[in-house]
Amino acid sequence: MQPQESSIVARRPLDVEDYIDILRRHRGWIFGPAFAALVISVVVAFLWPDTYVSRAAIRVVPPQVPENFVPANVNIDIQGRVNSLYQLITNRATLTNIINTHNLYKKELARLPMDDVIENMKRNDIHIVAIQQNLNSQNNRQQYPAFEVSFSYNNRMIAQKVVQDLVAKFLEENQRETSTVTLSTTQFLRDQKEQSKKKLGDIEQRLSEFRSKNLGRLPEEQQSNYQQLTAMQTQMLNLNTAMSRVNQEKLIYEGQLRAFREQLASLKDPTVNDQVLQKKNEKLAEKDAEIAKLEDTLAAARERYTETYPDVQHLIGLLAQAKKQREVIAKEEESKKPETAPKREPSPLFVREQRQLDSEITKLVNVIAAKDLEMEEAKKQAGELQGIIKNYQSRIEATPVGIKEYDELVRERDLARKEYEDLDRRVTSSAESTALVNRQQGEHLEELDPPNLPINPTEPKRYLIIAVGAGLGFIIGLCLAGAREMKDTALKNLKDVRAYTQLPVLGSIPLLENDLVVRRRKRLSWLAWSTACLVGVVIMSSSVVYYYATKL
Repeated sequence: MQPQESSIVARRPLDVEDYIDILRRHRGWIFGPAFAALVISVVVAFLWPDTYVSRAAIRVVPPQVPENFVPANVNIDIQGRVNSLYQLITNRATLTNIINTHNLYKKELARLPMDDVIENMKRNDIHIVAIQQNLNSQNNRQQYPAFEVSFSYNNRMIAQKVVQDLVAKFLEENQRETSTVTLSTTQFLRDQKEQSKKKLGDIEQRLSEFRSKNLGRLPEEQQSNYQQLTAMQTQMLNLNTAMSRVNQEKLIYEGQLRAFREQLASLKDPTVNDQVLQKKNEKLAEKDAEIAKLEDTLAAARERYTETYPDVQHLIGLLAQAKKQREVIAKEEESKKPETAPKREPSPLFVREQRQLDSEITKLVNVIAAKDLEMEEAKKQAGELQGIIKNYQSRIEATPVGIKEYDELVRERDLARKEYEDLDRRVTSSAESTALVNRQQGEHLEELDPPNLPINPTEPKRYLIIAVGAGLGFIIGLCLAGAREMKDTALKNLKDVRAYTQLPVLGSIPLLENDLVVRRRKRLSWLAWSTACLVGVVIMSSSVVYYYATKL
């Protein structure tokens, strides 16, 4: 039972002397792993190949012509364009060409296919990052950033050459893509302009056909038609007034003519047989009375009706017929000579008065004939004006019939013309932007800093690796020493005896060993440690020498 009771006795707390004793007893287990970790860390640190990073800066050059004068016709998202260019320059064909040109990744290509090597190259070695710039908060101008292209490789000269190729490819692809995009945009806009021009031509052709079919009845001519109709009606009114005036003058002249004829009929020659003259005058007087009655009736009808009225036309016909009959009677009477009357010369006074009356009658007949001609011309003009007025009235009445179709054609024409003018303006602006790009005066990329030749490697951090490895080895040694100490339950010193036996210690007898055995064990221990240290130093020295030999 005593061993069981002692096995569950709690360990006493350790003090500084105990820890020192533990280190002294297990120093081999502590420093052995620490030294091994140191050797391994040195070997790993110096056999790990160097990685050099070559960097180059590319900046976005703003356009030399202000954008409010010549706007750009390419995407203004710089970050998007850079990402697109990155995808172009890191495609399989480009990276394969770079790998084959500079003979990169020999070891990787020996055990991996080309696609995997390219993927690792894109993910681990090629980096394109934006260079941060301080934003100017006072003036809200567009910032034109810069970008850094870097490549990591174990040979600094090759790293620099690869970055040069990447930058050259970057600039070349940017120029090619910008030129392609701007040319494509300009060509697209020109095609759209041609289509819009064709569409505008078709609409104008339809509008021209509509106008030719409805000439004078277009809605835009409605005001002009109203004005022309008003002018024609005014002219017609003036013409009717002129016809009334001519008619009144004709009536006056006819009255004068009638008076002169009555005066001529009542004129008597004392040398002529009275019975014969009386008989002659009675027939002419009857006919003159009939003519005067018809003229009075015609004058009264003209005051009430127009010239085209049927009754007026009938009276005009009767009057003309009566005048012809009077002329026939007058000729017959002139041809007959009185058989019983003696031939006598008319008196000079009678002849003079008769001639005067005949002259006046002839003048009045001529004036009345002129008035008749003037009336006929006025009637002709009135007929023509009436036809023109009816034409304009029909135009005005027919205007609302096609106004919807005409308005639709005009609206389509205006929209098509606006679209054509807008496309023409865009084509001009795009052509100017294309000219700027071709002359390298638009927004483009240029090399800000050339690829540098790296002097010091960025990886690995050798001293950090050695320190971390040695520290880990020391920690492992401490853990092993602690584990051995926990596993060893023997009494190590007088403190353990007093603590676990609860008995007073009267004295202690030291451990007696053979001196030869002790010396042999010490020599073996020193030999082992010396050999291990020598081997470790040789290994570390060899790795260091190998590193510097291969580096040169």
